[in-house]
Amino acid sequence: MSEPKVVPHHIAIVMDGNGRWATRRFLPRLAGHKQGVDSLRRCARACVQRGVAVLTVFAFSSENWNRPVDEVSGLMELLAMALAREVPQLKKDGVRLYFVGERAGLSPKVRDGLAQAEAATAENTRLVLNVCFNYGGRWDIAQAAASLAARGEPITEASLNGAMGLAHVPDPDLVIRTGGEMRISNFLLWQAAYSELFFSDRLWPDFDESALDEAIAAFSARERRFGKTSEQILTAHPVPVLG
Repeated sequence: MSEPKVVPHHIAIVMDGNGRWATRRFLPRLAGHKQGVDSLRRCARACVQRGVAVLTVFAFSSENWNRPVDEVSGLMELLAMALAREVPQLKKDGVRLYFVGERAGLSPKVRDGLAQAEAATAENTRLVLNVCFNYGGRWDIAQAAASLAARGEPITEASLNGAMGLAHVPDPDLVIRTGGEMRISNFLLWQAAYSELFFSDRLWPDFDESALDEAIAAFSARERRFGKTSEQILTAHPVPVLG
């Protein structure tokens, strides 16, 4: 008998490759981002079906403001359209939305859209979908420390953890990056301390259910020790003897 597959409780994804996907097809970069929204919809549905409880995606980094103006403005318009189109279905599917990131630099229209999407899905429990938008891992650590200092609270690992943007969910078990790049690019620097990393050559619009299953299978085959030895892990979780 084969061992049962271990499904990560929390998967985080750097959704990379939308622009390259479009360029290879002689399309504007925004077309790749639109296709990326479809891939995210497909991935969220697959996570629900496979028993994943939390999905966190890197949608727009704090460094992405340095991209061409027309691409940034197009991304903002795409976000507004995606919220209007996707939120009703996400609500039906039992997906709860959280938007994690700095909102001060966003337009009032975008901020209102994010808040309304969160409110509309607040009662859902099948999947938590965290969308990191205008987010950076360094920003997250800095804002957590600043909020603790402003309240006069001691800055410890535990207090910092509770002030992070993803304090409402456990740390990711598996971090996936698509697009062939092998770096985490300022994503979940605090939370990914003990995450398993998986790098896929597929561009994000091409990342389908089979690619997700490949990443989960790789995760399932790994031994997570969290600083302990293999012997300690085996002692704490002995393999059952069948017979």
